[in-house]
Amino acid sequence: MRYYSYDEFLQDVKSLIKRIDEDFDAIVAISRGGLTLGHFLGEYFDIRAVYTINAIGYEGQKKLACVTLANTPDLSCHKRVLVVDEIVDSGDTLQQVMDELKSKFPDIIYKSAALFYKPSARYRPDFFVQYADEWIDFFWARDLHDTHD
Repeated sequence: MRYYSYDEFLQDVKSLIKRIDEDFDAIVAISRGGLTLGHFLGEYFDIRAVYTINAIGYEGQKKLACVTLANTPDLSCHKRVLVVDEIVDSGDTLQQVMDELKSKFPDIIYKSAALFYKPSARYRPDFFVQYADEWIDFFWARDLHDTHD
């Protein structure tokens, strides 16, 4: 298990920003892990249309048998949408989210971004920063529960 600090996150978001060489008019963050990244990218690119879609595919570190989606946003007014998550592990979540959005809003151009990508995943994001080969313990999951301050 690898601890991933805020400082690393900030550095990687800046690296990801340099890789995103296209314009988007909306961001969809996959909740919960993609929320922080979606917020930062929205701030940097001055995109106020930052939405979320709920996807539940894990319980702690245990992968569930299927991904459950809820709260698909209405993207009908948008032309180019960036879908973001913190990590593409198996790729099941991102694949299902992309399929859902494309089926409901087929005329939109979609791209995806993540901080981490596992090459064994069934879906490769268009933009990513690091490869992952172990469980990533993100600062937002660990630091709030750390009582040793």
